[in-house]
Order: sequence, then C-alpha cells, then structure tokens
Amino acid sequence: MSLEVEAHHKIGSFTIDAAFRSDGGVTALFGRSGSGKTSLINIIAGLLRPAAGRIVLDGDVIADSERKLFTPIHRRRFGYVFQEARLFPHLSVRRNLGYGRWFAGAGKSQSEFGKIVEMLGIGHLLDRRPMTLSGGERQRVAVGRALLAAPRLLLMDEPLAALDEARKAEILPYLERLRDETRIPIVYVSHSVAEVARLAERVIMIENGRVKASGDAAAILSQPAATLSVDRREAGALIEGIVDSHDREHELTIVRAGGCLIRVPHLVAPAGHGLRLYIAARDVMLAAARPEGISALNVFQGRIIDLSQGHKGSVDVRVDCGGNIVVARITALSRDALQLVPGKPVYAIIKTVALDY
Repeated sequence: MSLEVEAHHKIGSFTIDAAFRSDGGVTALFGRSGSGKTSLINIIAGLLRPAAGRIVLDGDVIADSERKLFTPIHRRRFGYVFQEARLFPHLSVRRNLGYGRWFAGAGKSQSEFGKIVEMLGIGHLLDRRPMTLSGGERQRVAVGRALLAAPRLLLMDEPLAALDEARKAEILPYLERLRDETRIPIVYVSHSVAEVARLAERVIMIENGRVKASGDAAAILSQPAATLSVDRREAGALIEGIVDSHDREHELTIVRAGGCLIRVPHLVAPAGHGLRLYIAARDVMLAAARPEGISALNVFQGRIIDLSQGHKGSVDVRVDCGGNIVVARITALSRDALQLVPGKPVYAIIKTVALDY
C-alpha cells in the first residue's frame, strides 16, 4: 500500500502546507495539540477540501486540485475513528457493528464479523447499549464498526485522547492486534509519545502545519526532546526487540534487542514475539565505570553519541548501547563531574520496574 498526501490550505490565520508518503502499516501524524494533525487527517478523509493538493492511494487518485478531482467521502471507502466513539445510543453494540457492515454494501461475512469481534474482545458486549459501556469499550466498538465497513484505509484521530490511563492501557493491546493481524493501512493521529511508540512503524512530525521530520519510528522518537517538540517528561528512546525467554521464578521477561538483553516485568508473550520498549530519559542513569552492588538489573555498556542542552540545568545524553539508542536525562553538574563528551564510554543503568509494558 502506498499513500501520497500533499495539502495546502488556510484556516483563518493558520496554514497547512504539508506533504508525506506512507507505505503501509501504521503511520503516525505526531505533534503538539494545535499543530494541524486533525486538519490534515480531515483533508485525507474528505471532510475538508484543501485549496490545493493531491491524495493518491495505491495509484488511485482520490483528489487532485489541478485536475479539479475530488472524490466524495462515501466513495473513498476510508474508515474513520474519532476521539469520541460516536456510536448510535439507541442501538445495541451488535446493531452498531451491523451499520458498518451495511455501509460496506455487500458487507462482511458472518465469519469476518466474528473474527473482528474476537480480535477486539467485544463478544460479551453485543447485546448492550453504548451508554452502559466504559470509554475503552466504546472505542473498541467504534474500531470494529469502522473495520466492518471494509475500508481501504483506516484513519484514527487521537482515539485514546478522551480516556484515562487505565482505559488507554486496556485498549492499546487491541490496537496492536489490529496492526498485526490485519493488512489495513492506518494513519494514526496523536500527540502522545507512548502511543506512537507502541503502535507506529513510521512517524510524520507535524509542527505549525508543516512536516518537520519523517522516518522510522525508532529513529524519530529517539531524537532530543527539543527536536521532537514534545513535553520534556516524555523524551526518551524507542527500542525494538523480541522476547528471548522468561524467568518465571522472578516474574521477569528477557527481551533481546541488538546486543542487549533487557529484563522487564513478566509479559504474556511467546519467545520470538516482537515488541517495543519506550525508555523514558528520566529513567536512565549514567556511570563512568560499571557499577557494583546495585538493585538495577539492566546495566549496558555504551558510547556517547551526543549531548543536548536541556532545561533548568538538565542535559539529555544519547548513548549507543549494542546498536540501541538510549537517552539519559542528567544534570549539567553530573555531566561536568563525569566529564561526559561525545565518544566517551559509559554505562547506562535502567531499573526493570521502569519498563512496565
């Protein structure tokens, strides 16, 4: 799947001037609130007609201002999941899902219906009304309805933004299954580093209506906080690995990532299962020599790539540990005391309990 987007549009004093390409999987439009992400996804959906631009999906030209071509929303066959579930309150979950099948025309088969219901874990909700569901349950139903409309492309506009942390933790595994078990390309809008780190393969950074950077999720999310334009508390690095083994006696899982074996709290996942760990910079310590007699289980030898000036006396240090980029946030005083400079060998120390997945 290939999606090409080019859009130029003015909304009041705000200007969208962005272009990007996606080649399938989950592509995140990532940036601060007010950066233009929702306007851009609405342009893709056809909810907003840009002054100029072009949208092409798998060679099919959806919109082209120069050719005066604009495919109506209902003919694009794109699914859209909003921040709020927007379910029909007077219909049961089963009938809400049935609306998605009806919208697809020929509709999905009963077996496909069952597969999507099972994937999203909503079988026990089918006879209930939306008002009796939790926020996470409503969003899972909304995703199911969008999938049953047989979309060529799924658009998700901050679907977890209205949920508390517990509900987000509830729904994220289902979104991961959606990514892994279907071939439907997804454009996912979010300003949350944690969500993007869990879900996206490619990240398009949006700032003031323009594409500031784009690329592989691990490369983009491991950049300094100032470059990412995110809350400094969210700065860190994304590491991709596979489950190596389990230490059941101590309820730990060992994850292999490049040259590192990382111990995390126990995961219910078989050996060889791929996963991602987002390690916050505030959870990483640095040492000039290998520490002894400490409780932290993850101690990795590495070499400093660069240091970036932080905020209020802090410094973000990027370290290459066995092919993985780890970011540590330390004080300027610690930097000077340890004489940290690019190229210097150091040890990165990460508490296992900080890696709760």
